[in-house]
Amino acid sequence: MATRSPDAFEADTLTRDAPKAHALVDGYADRREKLATYFDSTARQAWIDLTSDVKVSGIRATVRAGRDEMRGLLLDWLPVDLRRTRVLDAGCGTGALTIAAAYRGAEITGIDVAGGLVEVARERCPSFTGHGRIWWKSGDMLDSELGRFAHVVAMDSLIHYELEDLVDALVKLAERTDHSIAFTFAPYTRMLGTMHKVGKVFPKSDRSPAIVPIAETDLRMCIAEAIPGWEVGRTQRVSSGFYTSQAMELVKRG
Repeated sequence: MATRSPDAFEADTLTRDAPKAHALVDGYADRREKLATYFDSTARQAWIDLTSDVKVSGIRATVRAGRDEMRGLLLDWLPVDLRRTRVLDAGCGTGALTIAAAYRGAEITGIDVAGGLVEVARERCPSFTGHGRIWWKSGDMLDSELGRFAHVVAMDSLIHYELEDLVDALVKLAERTDHSIAFTFAPYTRMLGTMHKVGKVFPKSDRSPAIVPIAETDLRMCIAEAIPGWEVGRTQRVSSGFYTSQAMELVKRG
């Protein structure tokens, strides 16, 4: 359950079959809009609190600790010196990772589908970040107009998609990335799989966009087939109370 706070999330099943390509595009756009609405309304204040230092409940405190650990891990996978290096924070939320990378000199774009959270990131951003430069944007992290990057980080922003759609997103990111993509997914366990299935029993009006658990073996196989020229590098799971997420690094060969 890559991030079980503030609420459970639910994702509709999409497909990558060629005859249904148009439905896939429409489905991705529909999901993106639902996530934007959710994080800009229902969950906005909860995420502002979660990503700050205000006191939160015990459950959310474990989620905060897990996210802090995960962010530190993904930053460690980037080069220490990021000066003159273009980086994309795909799903920047309130901007903690973006700002940390900028302090290391990155020329970084922080983008999120939730415009309200991007505004919070702008407000929290210090006026001086050393050699680093930040461009804040709200919109689609897969937008090709964002340009090319040396490195992409997608922390807990792909966890709402089924396996096929997650891999499709990685394919699109790989097309404009020169060195590495570090992302997270919700690792499949029997308990999480059951919770995901049971969650679909309830009416959609009672559910927020859910996290989709994914088996690592299936993910590796799909990546190998869909993204030739790239290979899986480091991978590590972070578990902290109600937060469980797995980081995976894709590295471009050569």
